[in-house]
Amino acid sequence: MNEHTRREFMQTTAALSLVAATGLSTQLQAAEDTKMNTAFDYQHSPVPLPFDTKGLKGISDKLIQSHWENNYSGAVKALNLVRGQLTHALNDANTPAYVYNGLKREQLMRTGSVVLHELYFANLGGDGKASADLRTKLSASFGSFDAWEAEFRKIGLGLSGGSGWVMLGYNDKLKLLENYWLADHATAPANTTPILVMDMYEHAYQMDYGAAAAKYIDAFFTNIQWDAVNQRLTSTAKRG
Repeated sequence: MNEHTRREFMQTTAALSLVAATGLSTQLQAAEDTKMNTAFDYQHSPVPLPFDTKGLKGISDKLIQSHWENNYSGAVKALNLVRGQLTHALNDANTPAYVYNGLKREQLMRTGSVVLHELYFANLGGDGKASADLRTKLSASFGSFDAWEAEFRKIGLGLSGGSGWVMLGYNDKLKLLENYWLADHATAPANTTPILVMDMYEHAYQMDYGAAAAKYIDAFFTNIQWDAVNQRLTSTAKRG
């Protein structure tokens, strides 16, 4: 091998080594990034409101901002904190099982609060007018659109003065679309996709309406983002 050939060989070998090292580095970084997305390490970030807070009718900017900042974002912070405590408790052999389960219960409640609030805010910001197609879909399950709405409202009134959620959901197991009563953040029906959710905790309306929950329910219906509702319902149909 002459000097020129030897030089080319050394340059090629060095280049291949660099490519291999870069590829390994990329793989290691990808693995590291994936590690941060595990059930133990995951940290959630608040989702911004998808509408102009001053554009809602009957729900004040002050109330919706407080709801997002204090109740929803507070739940996000609490959930992230609990996840950290769970990791510490899991790695501590002296942590009693009942203490660990207490943290898991808190995780369940905070997760429900975060998810339901994000669904709630996402189905607000509309004009409250359901399309003819969507009205037909709900009528197919409830006999009429008005019958669906009457039951949804009645469940909400029954929760007034306390806490809970009203959910229009599609049960993937039963293949059934129906309204559900949720006592708190942890009582969602099994194997059910939320289609429309209404927050009935007092923090969702007390600032604007005091104890007059019926007026809040009216305002909620005035601001429903039916496009978001239709998108959720359509996704269930695609699953069969």
